[in-house]
Amino acid sequence: LLPQDSPQAFGLESVELRVAGHAGSTPRALAKVASGGELSRLALAIAVTTVQADASGPATLIFDEIDSGVGGTVADTVGRLMKQLGQRVQVLAVTHLPQVAACADRHYVVAKAERGGRTLSRVLPVAGEARVAEVARMLGGERAAGTSLAHAQELIRQGTEGGAP
Repeated sequence: LLPQDSPQAFGLESVELRVAGHAGSTPRALAKVASGGELSRLALAIAVTTVQADASGPATLIFDEIDSGVGGTVADTVGRLMKQLGQRVQVLAVTHLPQVAACADRHYVVAKAERGGRTLSRVLPVAGEARVAEVARMLGGERAAGTSLAHAQELIRQGTEGGAP
């Protein structure tokens, strides 16, 4: 809490959130040090620790590319945390990471196409083998080879079980 020189509409103090990005580092003002991705991940951490599945809280949380700028182990953690949060409230997430997508209970693909000089978007549900193919595409591009398909199946299996993909 930072004291103000004179009373303000919000009171006699302002609030400054401080974070330490790593163990042993000095906490610094969140507004000055956090990137958009870090802010999103902090919001996820706060939601996971505070959201209750009752009528007083939000019914739906929407995360748009919360996994921006991460990969590997952090992507696994983000996916697992969103799955955990999804047990209490509805979570909608836009992601480009297969580790996060594999943790979803339902998977949709947003497809864009140009027709007559206009861009049209479609939202298509994918399940079963189509979902495996989509996660494989996310892993390795348009051509889904045997290795990427097997990896996609394993990610989805682990994501469905709630373990670390």
